[in-house]
Amino acid sequence: MNTATPPTPPAAPSSTHMTVTPSILYFGTPVVLLSTENEDGSCNLAPMSSAWALGQVVVLGLGTGGQTAHNLRARPGLVINLPAPAQWQAVERLAPLTGRSPVPEEKRGMFRFEPDKFTAAGLRPQPSERVRPPRVAECPLQLEARAAQVRPDASGDFLIVEADVLRVHAAPGIVVPGTQHIDPTAWSPLLYNFRHYYGLGPELGHNFRSRTT
Repeated sequence: MNTATPPTPPAAPSSTHMTVTPSILYFGTPVVLLSTENEDGSCNLAPMSSAWALGQVVVLGLGTGGQTAHNLRARPGLVINLPAPAQWQAVERLAPLTGRSPVPEEKRGMFRFEPDKFTAAGLRPQPSERVRPPRVAECPLQLEARAAQVRPDASGDFLIVEADVLRVHAAPGIVVPGTQHIDPTAWSPLLYNFRHYYGLGPELGHNFRSRTT
């Protein structure tokens, strides 16, 4: 039996961190442009940065008062378009716009109604194959999906949308030749980091399950 006393770990410094209260918690997440269908059959296009994937499901967090939330409650088809870093200005042109008329109370004074967001952003619609809303032609990665569940979050201020991905479209330049894999050395998402836009830096390494090493 080994009776040696394990070494005592060094004491942690008493002031390595500050306690802060950020106004938002966008700590570095991908930007997506959501295409949804309006009541009259036209398209709404909205930027958002609360999206993450679980297998073939993408979970989205949306404000309850926007046109996207209104649309997905009634019409579940959508496209999750992922822009590249160079397209941040098109995303920012969409940022102060809303597809809701009249403008919701919480957005008045900061947002304005715009029915044709593709034109306002300088982007082009591209027909989808499995859902009615169009894709964004300029986005290198486009996920056609259907909202399987739309429910309020714990605070009641947001909606949690679970979207089943039906079809993935990728620009040829970001696909590993001869495979179905997105090339992480060729694809860089646009990231939203505490309300600033960034792309990826140099690769640091890869996970042991990576198929694109």
